[in-house]
Amino acid sequence: MILEQLFHLRENRTSVRRELIGGLTTFLAMSYILAVNPELLGSTGMSKTAVFTATILAAIVGCLLMGLVANFPVALAPGMGLNAFFTYKVVQEWHIPWQTALAGVFVAGILFILLTLSKLRDKLINLIPSALKYAVSAGIGLFIAFSGLQTSGIIVANKSNAVALGNLHSPTVLLAIFGIIVGIMLVTANVTGGIFWGMFITAAVGMIFGIIPLPTGIISGVPSVQPIFGQAVTHLGNINSFQMIIVILTFFIIGLFDTSGTLVGVATEAGMVDKESGEVKGVGKALFSGALATTLGAVFGTSPTTAYVESTSGVAVGARTGLSSVFVALLFAIAAFFSPILTVITSAVTDSALIIVGILMLSNVQYIDWTKFEIAVPAFFTMIMMLLTYSISEGLAVGFIFYPITMTVKGRWREVNALMWTMMVVFILYFAFVA
Repeated sequence: MILEQLFHLRENRTSVRRELIGGLTTFLAMSYILAVNPELLGSTGMSKTAVFTATILAAIVGCLLMGLVANFPVALAPGMGLNAFFTYKVVQEWHIPWQTALAGVFVAGILFILLTLSKLRDKLINLIPSALKYAVSAGIGLFIAFSGLQTSGIIVANKSNAVALGNLHSPTVLLAIFGIIVGIMLVTANVTGGIFWGMFITAAVGMIFGIIPLPTGIISGVPSVQPIFGQAVTHLGNINSFQMIIVILTFFIIGLFDTSGTLVGVATEAGMVDKESGEVKGVGKALFSGALATTLGAVFGTSPTTAYVESTSGVAVGARTGLSSVFVALLFAIAAFFSPILTVITSAVTDSALIIVGILMLSNVQYIDWTKFEIAVPAFFTMIMMLLTYSISEGLAVGFIFYPITMTVKGRWREVNALMWTMMVVFILYFAFVA
């Protein structure tokens, strides 16, 4: 069987059906990017319809690479956070034309590719201490759970306390709460694909009660990507300032560690981390796939492509191989023609998946030795700063800075490898000059 040879389904204790459900769940959880990315990048002057198509193309290529090359159950698409930095900081605040900004993304992708092809490729994540890997996984759990609570309106911004309870009388908030309860009940009852079915039921109830509008159509044409395609390459000559160097390095660093952090978190959740060595299986190919996806995504005309933490929702329902990523790619391709239907997949529908997966991922804190303060400190800051800064990469950065410090003070500096010392310096410089 071709699928067995490509994805080693039996070895990974999975099946085509489980991978399909996992891929569908991941796609539904991340499909919001099809609406958000065109809206964000469109405010820079880019064609929104062209960005919609570029987003789909980047996701298709990224997911196929991750599935066929790396055999990893991780989906890729233009990343949230990175698209905001592209729009608000680079283009609107620094007044860099969007064409030049895309060129910066392209160069950052090339740097990422060169790194993954070097001898550091397989060592990059495997040299991260096991305690920090588990902290990353748990931190991502907190991050996506908070994201779900926030986008659903259950938790809202508050001037005096930063956050507060939202309006529990709002129909959309009530629908989100309903979805969370249904999803939790199904998962608790060990229903196969409980997270997916929870989202399906929530969407149906939302439409029945008029909270989610019925789709206005079914099929639509695919918009042309021509207005933005190739602009990243034709404007490479505009990268001639120190400011653009900062832009490129920022895209590179944030993209690298967003992808790395997500890969570690998903791999831990999927049982792809060796219990003894702490190594992540196939991480080199996964990083290369992310690097190539970012580079090609820039050519299509979108901000950096990265691994999605929503992939953990697919892993939670059984996805264990790259076949799930291939299914996500196929679903993105289908979405290009059925974009009106995606209007029913609102945040109230997907937030339950994020919250439930966040709960599941927190179980990884049990593998951290909290009795050793030199380990507890960087692990704690990795998790809490991901949540409070609303950034996976910045949470990673703080944890990486504290680890060499606490280990050295404890007299265990010989256990700190060169990569960790290098990353500590890199992140200190990042906070000093970029953040």
